[in-house]
Amino acid sequence: MMNLPACTALIAEDEILLAESLRQELSRLWPALDIVAMAGHGQEAVDQALRLRPDICFLDIRMPGLSGLEAAAALAEDWPSEGAPFPLLVFVTAYDQYALQAFEHAAVDYVLKPVQAERLAQTCERLRKALLARQAEQPAPALLQSAVDQLRQLLGTSALSASGPAHGVGASPSGRPEPLRLLQVSVGSTIQMVPVDEVLYFEAADKYVRVLTRNKEHLVRISLRELLPQLDGQRFWQVHRSVVVRADAIDRAVRDESGRLTLHLHGSADTLSVSRLYAPLFKGM
Repeated sequence: MMNLPACTALIAEDEILLAESLRQELSRLWPALDIVAMAGHGQEAVDQALRLRPDICFLDIRMPGLSGLEAAAALAEDWPSEGAPFPLLVFVTAYDQYALQAFEHAAVDYVLKPVQAERLAQTCERLRKALLARQAEQPAPALLQSAVDQLRQLLGTSALSASGPAHGVGASPSGRPEPLRLLQVSVGSTIQMVPVDEVLYFEAADKYVRVLTRNKEHLVRISLRELLPQLDGQRFWQVHRSVVVRADAIDRAVRDESGRLTLHLHGSADTLSVSRLYAPLFKGM
């Protein structure tokens, strides 16, 4: 057994029996690992992790609200650059070929449901080695950037896997869905037609999406996750987990002293923050 200082972990799993089974197995395989929180959904996992700053997060891929990948992305966006290093991530997933291929090519680990003791023991050993290596070699900001790069890769693979003809979207001759051109927005007893070309940006708002044009704001009952595949990815850029902006509506991107980017738009006083995950979109020529 490697000598490690006290280590902490968070388990995010919406199925109580599976969560307890994982906790018990970890207790047997790694008695010194302190499970500081058990979260039942993605947002709770994010809130608890930001509060407790665990060394390791075990995240179920499919949870109510935020998925495991989305919860990890939210952590990467909100994790402070100074202080405790970004947690090591282990995704817990049912068999999914895309997931296995993605995780094999990223420096995170995964375990399959139902969790097998032998496989979990391998994961624990990898985690111990990673904890020792990061204590000896890398400062916290470098670890955070490494995690952001890996998550960007995983999220990109996830988007490709999930994309497909969305409801109400026609298919092009190549078989790909045609980008959405018109939003049908309910305003009382009226259906208002809003050309997508007039939208400055979309912003997630609970179970709705705020649609902002130069002169108006609309609410549509759809999640940003459902809307995103229907948009033209060349014209609409995701810049935060909750914001998608029309690229040609951006006037300038301003970087502050900490390296954070803020977008200023044509025809609007609104400003939009760019998260760490999407900052590489903006590079001067």
